[in-house]
Amino acid sequence: MKIKVGVFFGGKSVEHEVSIITALQAIENINKDKYDIIPIYITKDNKMYTGNLISDINQYKDIENLLNKSSQITLAQIKNKTAIVKCNKRFFDKNVLDYIDIAFPIVHGTNVEDGTLQGYLKMFNIPFVGCDILSSSIGMDKYACKCILKNSNIPVLDCMCFSLNDYTENINSIIEKIENGFSYPVIVKPINLGSSIGISIANNKDDLQESMQDAFLYSKKILVEKAIQNLKEVNCSVLGDYEFSQASECEEPIKNDEILSFKDKYISGGKKLSTKTNNERSMNSGVLKLPADITEETKKTIQELSIKTFNALGCCGVIRIDFIIDKDTNKIYVNEVNTIPGSLSFHLWKQTSLSYSDLIDKLIELSLKRNREEQNITYSFDSNILSDYSLNDLKGTKGIKNMK
Repeated sequence: MKIKVGVFFGGKSVEHEVSIITALQAIENINKDKYDIIPIYITKDNKMYTGNLISDINQYKDIENLLNKSSQITLAQIKNKTAIVKCNKRFFDKNVLDYIDIAFPIVHGTNVEDGTLQGYLKMFNIPFVGCDILSSSIGMDKYACKCILKNSNIPVLDCMCFSLNDYTENINSIIEKIENGFSYPVIVKPINLGSSIGISIANNKDDLQESMQDAFLYSKKILVEKAIQNLKEVNCSVLGDYEFSQASECEEPIKNDEILSFKDKYISGGKKLSTKTNNERSMNSGVLKLPADITEETKKTIQELSIKTFNALGCCGVIRIDFIIDKDTNKIYVNEVNTIPGSLSFHLWKQTSLSYSDLIDKLIELSLKRNREEQNITYSFDSNILSDYSLNDLKGTKGIKNMK
């Protein structure tokens, strides 16, 4: 019997469209002899839909029409199985459309990749591919991630973190702190976004204020760090879990501006992408060197740091780590961690003779392994604490005190 895999994609994120491409690309490469695929599209207002047309990339040119031809659904636990239940069903419709054995979140950005979707799936006791709730959340929060990596003796650039409240209360104080801590240029980032959205370089005070205004459009917190001017960017992927992990080949993104932009990543290299005709092509394949133009010694160092980062964050599945090399000092820094990378970084694994289909197989195996291990953990504790407890005795905090 085939394993039923629910592939979740989209969501309330500025990386919504990128997620659609990554997911439909993966669906094309999943081994259909082993798995039955149920595509589940999450709209920008977090409604879920499935249907025969959901996995057709051409249908997303008119999403409203696609949704009209599809079924809005939700998940439910029925007899220890995770059911796909139809919303707003008519009288003669079946309530349960199908069941899924495993969930495959292929989402990017806030409200989905950051542990939100993983937490939702966890409630249904269903195995899911990739990082767990905590590592997903930390991977998305650039500041928290830096703190943990720094504590693990993994090199990261020093930074400052500011909230929208800090900004609105005293912008001049923020600018003074930044200028006292760093010399220009500095780089300003939303704390929890990917795909280079909302990121910009400030070369002076006016630029800094404009960069912060832009970053706060996408997040309530921002990160500011010294911009390395003479740099090389190198990415490396890691596949595995806490017991064994391996690093991929390294790639070198090519940027057309001061920073690698959203356009560089997804439009320059991916504008001709079709999941049916180019299903072995990465979205940014047109703007990178593969393998990266680095020495074997540097490559080995980056691969070792990648695995160390993977383990420090408690990751599982496949992730991508983006590095910065300061060409003036030859120092290497971890820049960002992507717990669900675009195209699942399959092009990096293809260089190690692991096909896209085999990569997906491995990801599903890892999720099933983790689920088996979690079945042996005790999550409940039997007690008689409720046997003599009455709400009639609860007055303010008195009832709580009586329970102690």
